[in-house]
Amino acid sequence: MLRARATGKCGESPVLGRGGGRRDRGQEARVVYRLEEETEDDWWEVEALYDLCFAPGRTALSSYRLREGVPTVAALCLTLRDETGALAAVIRYWPALVGGQDVLLLGPIAVHPTRQGEGLGGLLMNESLAEARRLGWERVLLVGDAPYYGRFGFRKLEGVEMPPPTNPERVLGLALKAGAWDGVTGAVTKAT
Repeated sequence: MLRARATGKCGESPVLGRGGGRRDRGQEARVVYRLEEETEDDWWEVEALYDLCFAPGRTALSSYRLREGVPTVAALCLTLRDETGALAAVIRYWPALVGGQDVLLLGPIAVHPTRQGEGLGGLLMNESLAEARRLGWERVLLVGDAPYYGRFGFRKLEGVEMPPPTNPERVLGLALKAGAWDGVTGAVTKAT
């Protein structure tokens, strides 16, 4: 199980490490986050955060059709909680197929509105992608904004077709292993 602590001053990117959380005279307060795998007990709270962060019709999106009835990749579904135990950010991954090839479908990722701008989304991206690589996954797919996800190495995919309605400009991929997307094209389908 992935367990770590993230520390950082308010407004600065959190750093994974030990310690932190102490406040000495003359120092700014530090926010300490616990990074853990999502558990069954987290499910309703995670769903509530997604409801808060996304439009009411989020479950009608094509990505959700690919997730229905398919278990998550549990080792990559992470939560970040602050010192009080409040849920600050979450990320989930699902198995999918592109042209019959295994792929990780990233998302949703959400950061509580009061915690946005602290680098928590980037922290979840970096930690979960590193763990995916360690677990032997080769490629990751998502539907999202290229300017945001580009900083993590995601690029527009050519020849990869998400179920409609999906803007093809927002279909992005990341190779966790060199050349992992080479020749991988076709329809994105549910993992079986």
